Amino acid sequence: MENVTLKRSLGLWAIVFLGLGYMTPTIVFDTFGIVSNETNGVVPLAYITALVVMLFTAVSYGKMVKVFPSAGSAYTYTRETMSQHLGFLVGWAALLDYLLLPMVNALIIRIYMVSVFPNVPAWIWVVVYVAVVTAFNVWSMGQTSNLNSLLVVFEVVLIAAFIVLALVKLSQGMGQGTIFTTEPLFHSNVQLGAVLTGATVVCFSFIGFDAVTMYAEEAKDQKTLPRAIMLTVFIGGAIFFIAGYFTQALFPDVANFKNTDDTLPEIGLFVGGTVFKLIFLSGAFAATVASGLASHASVSRLLYVMGRNGVLPKKLFGYVHPKFRTPSFNVILVGIVSLLAIAPSLELISSFINFGALIAFTFVNLSVIAHFVFRLKKYKTGKDFFAYIIMPILGAGSTGILWYNLQKDALIGGIVWVVIGFIYMLIQTRFFRLKIADFAFEEADRSSSL
Repeated sequence: MENVTLKRSLGLWAIVFLGLGYMTPTIVFDTFGIVSNETNGVVPLAYITALVVMLFTAVSYGKMVKVFPSAGSAYTYTRETMSQHLGFLVGWAALLDYLLLPMVNALIIRIYMVSVFPNVPAWIWVVVYVAVVTAFNVWSMGQTSNLNSLLVVFEVVLIAAFIVLALVKLSQGMGQGTIFTTEPLFHSNVQLGAVLTGATVVCFSFIGFDAVTMYAEEAKDQKTLPRAIMLTVFIGGAIFFIAGYFTQALFPDVANFKNTDDTLPEIGLFVGGTVFKLIFLSGAFAATVASGLASHASVSRLLYVMGRNGVLPKKLFGYVHPKFRTPSFNVILVGIVSLLAIAPSLELISSFINFGALIAFTFVNLSVIAHFVFRLKKYKTGKDFFAYIIMPILGAGSTGILWYNLQKDALIGGIVWVVIGFIYMLIQTRFFRLKIADFAFEEADRSSSL
């Protein structure tokens, strides 16, 4: 059935909750030890830095999703405004973070479950989790969204409970011993380079607003997408900052943690005892499942658009299940990739994710300039100059700075991934003698003022 399309079933808040679910608000506790070490104890400052960078890019995403209401995100925007070949490479780079994030969620679930059931083989938890998430995504996007929303609400309630306990502990003298302190934001050992390095680690937490654009073809009203993007960034950023502030105030350093690769279980234990640790783990579990559902859905749709365009084998990647109206082949493929979470570490995988994400963010900003300035010549008024030149330049420049501060392993691994994509493109196009297959889709009026 060649005319089967994705089902339009998502409203504004369903999309926002998918974005927040993708962002996994409790990840601030998982990565706290890693980021605190990187930043010399100013985790909330790293989140503020990343949030500022993301806001410039979020505005660019809002502009481009109006012009190109396709599920391809940065891949589509670069392809349509610059070139097919560059668009493919950007999409290929973005695949790195989209494919790895479901694996990160499976990895975190493995860590949680092993901390509670140390005698059960770790691989069992990965297999069970991946099977459930894959089945839900094959079955229905609407049901996936509903379950995701319930899980996000649950995790936000538990984060609020953590903040209440943190207030009690601080008033009793734990950590900084005061509720209001500037130490989590600035102290004598703060260094700009360390903060930027920390910001590159936490920026993958904001990928959810990018993933929102993947639901363009399943939104009931495409006009809600720019609002959904900004709401996702602001709400997620506020949660990260507030949670990061209280956690850093409670734990000025990470000396008391046995496992700095994932500090969430110990944070729950230190703040509320064994009972709260288990409750906190349940909230984190819910958050990770929500992120797993959303990230699994998003990468499946990116693969679907690339398959539909013919840059990946169309019969497989461009397939939509006639009954469920979901890209079932891609969903199952992502599930298989996620099974690799049986082995790697959280810090290494998260750094690889950031490589692809930051490249995608940079090119979304550049696509704004390419479309509005070079194609539509919208630069003659002060308003247009600011909106279509200054803002995207700031967005591209700031993401470029974060990209420059990525860990060496992430840079090397990311470059190798892009080289593989380039070689694949050379083979497919016979060294650029052939065009990458086109796909014509309905788009908004490109000449309208945004």
